Order: sequence, then structure tokens, then C-alpha cells
Amino acid sequence: MLSLLLSAVLAVQAMAVLELNVPEQPVVALHSSDVVLNCSFNHTNPFNSSEMSVFWQLTDTQRSVHRYLEGHDQLADQAERFANRTRLFPNQLGLGNASLLLSRVVVADEGSYTCFVRVQDFGSAALLLQVAAPYSKPVVTLEPQSNLRPGDEVALTCVSYGGYPEGDVIWQDAGGRNLTENITTSVVANEEGLFTVTSVLTVVLEPNSTYSCRLINPILGEEGYISVTVTGQNIAFPPVALWVTVGLAVCLLVLLIALAAVCRRKIKESCEEAKREAEEAKVLEEEEESKTGMISLKS
Repeated sequence: MLSLLLSAVLAVQAMAVLELNVPEQPVVALHSSDVVLNCSFNHTNPFNSSEMSVFWQLTDTQRSVHRYLEGHDQLADQAERFANRTRLFPNQLGLGNASLLLSRVVVADEGSYTCFVRVQDFGSAALLLQVAAPYSKPVVTLEPQSNLRPGDEVALTCVSYGGYPEGDVIWQDAGGRNLTENITTSVVANEEGLFTVTSVLTVVLEPNSTYSCRLINPILGEEGYISVTVTGQNIAFPPVALWVTVGLAVCLLVLLIALAAVCRRKIKESCEEAKREAEEAKVLEEEEESKTGMISLKS
């Protein structure tokens, strides 16, 4: 029994573990670009690359990404989506470089990858790949775009597309205060897995109001920014209401002119009548005085 235990211990000691070096932090790759997944090792004893084995696979599903055996690539069991997109650096294998070049990165490539290396000794290590894509410059539109008056409720829509991962949207007013109420944000992925972010801010229209939309990519740290100012100059009467207002103003003006003419005529007639009455009264008075004088002479 003791001899069997000793043999097992010696076998484990003979199977030394090869230490592999991979990045501790996630490796960030831009969408559609190439990325190198670094994996290296130190081996004190000289060896021939044809004697080593390198195997890359997806950590979760264990699907084959790239296999190298006996001095050649062995890709018969490679996952189809990695076809013609992977390669090692054969000239550097003897120097301890088992890194993998992954070309034309897509969103689906994101995840954990395990590097296996066997050179007399055996070792493995995993790293995390994160995919990122910058968003387009945000665009803000106003709805409705016409027939606006102070106090109306309007919707400001901020749209940015082609990014990954999901971006964070921040609305602010002119004073830099974050607006958290009356905001609706939706995220839709296209066939490539890239996102279009649409955020709608509903506000009550005021003259000289400035609003800004800020979109942040959490991985790249990039920031898209746009601001829009709604001023009183942009607020106009609807065309129909404008013509109605002008028509009413013209009618009122005509009415006032007609009324003034009528009043003037009435005043003129009143003055003439008063003058005529005064003249008649004067004639009567003169006639009375004449009669009185004649009576006095007779007496």
C-alpha cells in the first residue's frame, strides 16, 4: 500500500505544471478590428515547436477556437464561426509565445477564452475578451416641430447608433442639472449586435430653454454630446390662426373708421342744428323787440 502511494506521489511530481501568463484585466477589442489574445510561458529546457501542442477554446462551451499539433494547425474541429479568422505566431512558439490572433472581431466573440499549452509539461489559463464599438454622434429632434407656443408639451428625442455595449444616456438642462423625470430610453440591437439607443425627454416648452443629451460608452469611456436651445423666436402662430387674426384686425379697423365717420357726421349735424336754432331764437328775439318798440311809439 505504501509503495502504491509513493508511486502516485512520484507520478504527480513528474507531471509538472507549466505556468502560463495571460492578461488579468479584460482584453478590449474594437468591433471589426483584429485583436491578439496574449498567452505566454517560460520553459527552461530547449524544445522544438513540433513537439508542443497549443489549444485555444471557449471556456464556457469548450468549443474549439484553434488547435496546433505536431508543428501544424489542426482545424478540423474548429467552430465554424472562427473559420479563417484565427492564427498563431509559429515563428514565436519556440520563444514561449502561444498568443492567438483573432481577426474581424464581432460582438459574438465576447467571452472567456482558455489557452492550453503542452511542452513536456502542461498548463492552462483563461482570459476575458470584451467587445466595444463607438457610438455615432447623437442627434436631437423636436416633436412637434411647428405650431409651438409657450406652455406646450414637447418631446426631445436623442438618437445614437452603431455602438456596443449599451450606452448610458444623461439629459441635462442649461445649468448642468441632471433631468431624471419624464425620460424614456430604448435600446435595439441590429443583426450585428450593435445597439441603437433612443432616449426621449418630455418637457413643457419655455423660451430660451437649453437641453443637452450625453451618451457614454461604459467600456471605451467615450462620450457623445449634443445640445439644443428652444427660443421664443422659434415659436410662431399657425398659418391659419395668423390669417384669422389679420382678418379680424382689418375688420375692426374698418369698423372703427366707419364709426368715427358716423360720429363725425352726427356731431356736425348736431352743431348745425344748434346753430340754426340759435339763429331762429335770435330772429324771434329781434321781432319781439321790434314789436315792443312800435307799441311804445303809439303810446
